[in-house]
Amino acid sequence: MYEPCYVPSHDYPDQRVECKKNRAFGGVAIGILLFGDAPYAFPPGSLENATSFKYPVHYRIVKAASVDAVVKPGASDAVLEESILAAKELENQGCRAIIGGCGYYANYLPQIRKEVTIPCFMSSLMQLPVILNSLPSDRKVVVICADGSVLPKADALKNCGVSDQSRLVIGGGVVSDIPEMTDEILKGTGGYNPKALERSVVATVEKFVKEDPSIGAVLLECTLYPPCSYAVQRAVNLPVFDFITMVDWVYSAVVKQPFLGYI
Repeated sequence: MYEPCYVPSHDYPDQRVECKKNRAFGGVAIGILLFGDAPYAFPPGSLENATSFKYPVHYRIVKAASVDAVVKPGASDAVLEESILAAKELENQGCRAIIGGCGYYANYLPQIRKEVTIPCFMSSLMQLPVILNSLPSDRKVVVICADGSVLPKADALKNCGVSDQSRLVIGGGVVSDIPEMTDEILKGTGGYNPKALERSVVATVEKFVKEDPSIGAVLLECTLYPPCSYAVQRAVNLPVFDFITMVDWVYSAVVKQPFLGYI
C-alpha cells in the first residue's frame, strides 16, 4: 500500500506527518534500476537521462547489471540478487513503482516483483499486450530491439504476457542494419552518434513497414531509442511506443492529480 500523501495546499490535513525509518528523501515516485557501467552516453529522451521526464525520478545503479548480463540469454544470480536489494531500497525510500533500465530486464520480472509490494515495470515490452489488444487482430507490431536476435528466444516476452509472437515483427541489432548499436553500444566502445542511431532506426522501421503493410504500431525496446521516436513517427505515421511512454503512463497512475476547473 502507498503511504498517505501529504500535499501542502489550502486544504491539506491538519495532522502530524510520520517519518519512515531509514528514509532519506521524499517526493520521488519512480525508481529506475540502471546498469552498473553503461558504456554509452545518455542523450535527452533516453531513460537514463533525468531531463527526459517532467517529474523527479530516482536512479539506483545495479553494479552487476550489464549488457552481457541482462540482454544475453540466461539469468544472472548476481544481477537478480542485487536488483532485488535495489528494488527494496527504492520502495523503502518512497518510490511507488520500479522501472527496469533495459527491455530485457523482463527476464528478471517474476522474481523481483515477488520481493516488493509496489508495481514493477521492468521492461518497455510490458506495453505489448495493451498495444496488440488495441489493434485489429490482423494488425502487427514491429519491435525494434537492441538485439533482435535474442528476443524471440528470451523469457522476456513471456514474462511480459506475450505467448504468441505471430503478430510481432522483431528487428534491431544484428537482425537489422543499426551499426551504432552493433558496432558501438553493444560492443561497449564508450560512445556513439545519437543522430546516426536515429537515422538507422528510422530506416529500419521504414523497411519493415514497407515490406509488411499490416504493421499498425511501433515499439522501440531499448532505453536509448526514445530520442528516435519523433523521427520514426514522422517517417511512418504510426503510433510509436517506447520506455518514456510507459514511464509517463505509470507515473500518471501512481501520482494522481486533481481535476481543476468549473462547471
